Amino acid sequence: MPAAIRFSPLSRALGARVSGIDLSRPLPQTDYEKVHAAWMRFGILLFRDQAVTPEQHVAFAQRFGELMVYTRSENAHSTFPELLVLSNVVDNGKPIGAAISGRYWHTDGHFLDSPPAGSLLHGKEVPPEGGDTFFASMTAAYDALSPRLRARIDALRIVIDRVQTLRYHYPERAAPPANQKDKWPDKVQPLVRTHPVTGRKALYLGGLVPWRIVGLPVSRSEPLMKALQRVALNPRFQYRHHWRAGDAILWDNRCVIHRATDYDMARFRRMMVRATIAGDAAY
Repeated sequence: MPAAIRFSPLSRALGARVSGIDLSRPLPQTDYEKVHAAWMRFGILLFRDQAVTPEQHVAFAQRFGELMVYTRSENAHSTFPELLVLSNVVDNGKPIGAAISGRYWHTDGHFLDSPPAGSLLHGKEVPPEGGDTFFASMTAAYDALSPRLRARIDALRIVIDRVQTLRYHYPERAAPPANQKDKWPDKVQPLVRTHPVTGRKALYLGGLVPWRIVGLPVSRSEPLMKALQRVALNPRFQYRHHWRAGDAILWDNRCVIHRATDYDMARFRRMMVRATIAGDAAY
């Protein structure tokens, strides 16, 4: 008889560990409903000791929605293009995936018309130290704001400028070409996002870049953004995950931001595989 499904909180702000689920097996509808409800409640779900094939990884992620691809094709899995490979492994002189990715606070696909709803990341091979992932609840951050500030920002919109992002995240790199905006047009997103399933509101900051707020001069926009970012990244809203081989984490990209941390890539191998679940336009 299969074990009962249990959910154990990972932190006070967000996250739960799921026991009684084997991701390599088809998930009955009643169990899926329990897992989905927990995902909506906790924001991130951790499944320990999972040995899944790429096909099983895709099959489980697809239970939560259609999968999407918006990253570079050279970092895709060789057989399953729906899967993104995050790894420092080099095979026959060629990297098998992206060695460095997301080492700053961000919302995946914040610059898209319809950003991802979530992701399922599986740690197949992890370093013994470093390479942790931080998650932060933007629902908890929004709830911590004063009623007056919430009323002030609820209808505001921000300009997601990917060219601006490069200067903040990679200051050591050469400046982007003058026509980069043609390839990466600006995207306007709500500053506060309403979750399409739970109806709860969350800050939709997409990281630490001081995005321009539509309708406000920079002298007012930038201080407000920085103030909101300070609240959003308060440690009490965070969970830090120390990866073990076989861990899989499902996170809700609509109300959770995350960042990766460094590890010694010269000494340790790392192999992570991610499926991305398609979402809707933010509102």
